[in-house]
Amino acid sequence: MIQPPQSARKASQSEYSAALIVIGNEILSGRTQDQNINWIACKLAEKGIRFSEVRIVPDIAERVVSAVRELSARYDYLFTTGGIGPTHDDITAGCVAQAFETPIVENEEARAMLERHYGGPEHLNPARLKMAQIPRGGTLIPNPVSGAPGFVIENVYVMAGVPKIMQAMLDHVLPGLAGGDVLLSRTVSSRFPESRIALKLADIQESWPDVEIGSYPQFKDGKFGVSVVLRSANEGMLEAVERDVKKLIAELEQG
Repeated sequence: MIQPPQSARKASQSEYSAALIVIGNEILSGRTQDQNINWIACKLAEKGIRFSEVRIVPDIAERVVSAVRELSARYDYLFTTGGIGPTHDDITAGCVAQAFETPIVENEEARAMLERHYGGPEHLNPARLKMAQIPRGGTLIPNPVSGAPGFVIENVYVMAGVPKIMQAMLDHVLPGLAGGDVLLSRTVSSRFPESRIALKLADIQESWPDVEIGSYPQFKDGKFGVSVVLRSANEGMLEAVERDVKKLIAELEQG
C-alpha cells in the first residue's frame, strides 16, 4: 500500500485538498471524451478529500511542467492522467521528473513488471522500455490491466488515461491516502427559478459561511425550477441550513 507523502500527513488536519491534471491533445480536440474526472471526484469525496481543481493541458512539456509545479505546491495531492504510454507524445513521466528537478531513469522494478506482462525481456522493444522510465525516487503504482505502472513522487500521483487502467491504479492508491471529514450533502428542490430565490439564498449563505450552498437550474415535467444543493462536514449545520432553505421556499409558495 502506498503511503501518503509527509506533506499530506498533518497532525489533526480536518481538510485535505486535491487537484487533477488531464494531459492530452486528444481531450482538448474533442476526439476523446474524458471519463476520469467524475470517477476521481467521487472516490476522493468518499475519503474526505476536497477535489478543488481540474486542468486539461496539451502535450506540451513546458505547460505540463508548469502545471505540476503550481498545483503540487497548492494542494495536498495532485493526480495526473494520461501520457505514460510508449509513443512519442507520452511525455508525462519526463515532465514530472523535470518539475521536481530529478533525472528520469530506467526503473528495475518497472522493467520487471513489463517483462512479466509481455512474456520475457526479448519482447521489450524500445517503445515498451520507455514505459519503465520513471523519475528517480518515484514509487510505482501497479497496473494489473496492461502492465505499465504509474508512479508517485512527492505528492503527485501519475496514472494512465485509459479509464479501466486508471481506476485500477486509483484503487491501489486510495487506501494509503489520508483524508479529512467527509462532506455530507442535502438537496432541496423548488419550482421557482433561480431569480426568485437568489437574494434570500445569498442571505442564508452569509449566515452560514461554513456550508456550501449551490443552486442549479432544473427542467422537470415541462417546467423550470431549481435544485439547491447543500454541502458540509457538520451534520448539525447542514440540517439547520436545510430548514432555512425549506422555510424560504415555503414562504415563497404562500406569498
